[in-house]
Amino acid sequence: MLKKKDINYYQTFITVAPDCLAMEGIVPPLRKGGATKSRIEYDLLSSHPYTYTQEGLIFEVYIRHKLIPEEELRARGTQIREELFQKSQACLRASMLPKKYGWGLHFDRAGKIALYGLESSDYQKYLLNEGNELKLLPAMRNSRLRS
Repeated sequence: MLKKKDINYYQTFITVAPDCLAMEGIVPPLRKGGATKSRIEYDLLSSHPYTYTQEGLIFEVYIRHKLIPEEELRARGTQIREELFQKSQACLRASMLPKKYGWGLHFDRAGKIALYGLESSDYQKYLLNEGNELKLLPAMRNSRLRS
């Protein structure tokens, strides 16, 4: 059996993308067909700070976005999770929260995540990184740099 790769971040702050136009944290809008992945991420992280790891969040967003029924989750949850993570998953640096909506993502020592709006004093505190306790990573750009 293959050893499972740890895809979580620890003691890390994902900063807003350099080309993000938001000046503050913006709540992602709902769509007619339901919540977008970014809205589900926002709802989970804003209402449950430091509860989810990156892996846990990816799984929870997947089951909510795909509207997987509770009964199916109880019966096949482990299988669904294994199938999801057999394929590589985009990390939260590619999330629209820091790319478009102005949210920084702080990962604590246990790898649990909390959201901080660009305008918040906590965002600025993590960005300053006094004591060099955090690894600072920018969110991925929305578009390629043109040369």
